[in-house]
Amino acid sequence: MTKPAKEPRIRYDEGCLAAHALNLIGDRWALLVVRELMFAPKRFQMIRAGLPGITASVLTGRMTQLSQAGVIDHDERLGIYTLTEAGRGLLPVLEALCRWALTVPGHDPSRFISPSALMISMGVNLVADRAQGRQALAGFDFGSEAFEMRLTDGRLQTSSVGRPDVPFVLRGNGNTLAAAVYGATPLPALISKGMVDAEGDIAAAESFLSLFRLAPQT
Repeated sequence: MTKPAKEPRIRYDEGCLAAHALNLIGDRWALLVVRELMFAPKRFQMIRAGLPGITASVLTGRMTQLSQAGVIDHDERLGIYTLTEAGRGLLPVLEALCRWALTVPGHDPSRFISPSALMISMGVNLVADRAQGRQALAGFDFGSEAFEMRLTDGRLQTSSVGRPDVPFVLRGNGNTLAAAVYGATPLPALISKGMVDAEGDIAAAESFLSLFRLAPQT
């Protein structure tokens, strides 16, 4: 006989909707686990690779909590975790946190940045007036993960792919590619230093990267 699912742990005994949300996804690491699953299903070790500060036991606990809360599904046969519709609905929450973080001091971009974190960040930091009316396709390859970005009239859509099939692909880790997107060093200089690898139309890549700015968007 299947045991009934445990009720999510109540952290805040309030009728406030924000408190209800935090009862479900307010534990440490929970939203970052969601971040790592936002673009594609993953196995346990791949999720952990995007969260280098977490222990296996803590991650197991968070996955269990998020499953009980209806935020993730776990295919035990394949060992794959995926977001439910409710979990995917947390993307605007992550984006709002990124926007808020731009308004307060202390952000240190030299610390670890996962591929999924950079992809979400780029969606937040697209400069609307620069992107308006533009169309572009871009690829980002992190080795273990790869993504395509499609810009259509100011709207950015990001998809996880096996191999980008686009006019240009930038390769590196989360931090080096974040430097390419937001840093002051031109892309050709980053390529010459070996920080970033590039394939395809470099001029198109530079033009695409110019559409992003790590600053509050007005």
